[in-house]
Amino acid sequence: MLRSLGLLRRSLLSATLAAAGLTTPAIAQTITQTPSAQTPSAQAPAAAPARPDDTVLRVCAATQPPLSLKDGTGLENRIAGAVAEAMGRKVQFVWSDKPAIYLVRDFLDKKLCDVVAGLDTGDPRVLTTKPYYRSGYVFVTRVQDGLDLTSWSDPRLKDVNHVAVPFGSPSEAMLKNIGRYEEDMAYLYSLVNFRSPRNQYTQIDPARLVGEVASGKAEVAAPFAPDVARFVKASTVPLRMTLVADDAARSDGQKVAMRFDQSMGVRRGDDALLAALDQALVKARPAIEAILKDEGVPTVPTGS
Repeated sequence: MLRSLGLLRRSLLSATLAAAGLTTPAIAQTITQTPSAQTPSAQAPAAAPARPDDTVLRVCAATQPPLSLKDGTGLENRIAGAVAEAMGRKVQFVWSDKPAIYLVRDFLDKKLCDVVAGLDTGDPRVLTTKPYYRSGYVFVTRVQDGLDLTSWSDPRLKDVNHVAVPFGSPSEAMLKNIGRYEEDMAYLYSLVNFRSPRNQYTQIDPARLVGEVASGKAEVAAPFAPDVARFVKASTVPLRMTLVADDAARSDGQKVAMRFDQSMGVRRGDDALLAALDQALVKARPAIEAILKDEGVPTVPTGS
């Protein structure tokens, strides 16, 4: 969920691949493009590069640890590289210095690049590939605390110390639903230096969410698993990460989804590239599964 929260989530490789008998995909020259803030949204940037030939897969990218990193080691960078290799192409990341939520509008739609990785399947802004994995929100707790949480219906969530959640996420919605949000709001805002997410795109650093639990400042965090799996795995304090049961519902009975299929997205009308990506995703499946395992991302069958 690289572009997380609602429509917006909706906010380390070689050893594992070598062990699996897989090669590390070649990465072509990285390009950084930043559309001018003064450029009208309906006007394409004057210096937009021509679409490359079929030897290169241009992937829209923004720095968003641990999913996307300029050294190519982010989760979605690695997956994009594996897919490009399956297509017989080199991957070329076209970097924005804006948050990843703007990649479709400012880069894909303006033809500065051709693919966005890590979108929710069915994202209406684009054509999405068949899903290449499914994961969900998780409860992160310290092993020593013995909190074996699996569902938002667990009454212990009403009594624990702070619950750290991403802004605008299903977890935030459920924190409100169980009546915990008001008492945790000041704490959550303190994690972003009291910037209001209502006025600007603001997210709590996923590493910070994990660190709050590891330090004991929060008893529970409830982020999207791919956003934090690397940090949970690297923690020197033993942590438990458990997929949240997909049984969450608001007080009015409306379901709050906790699990999401992940896809790549292309511009609407780019059916040929979509078909090529779908074919490559089948070929790259062993590599993708090895990457997810290496990162520690919990998954369930797609479409479940």
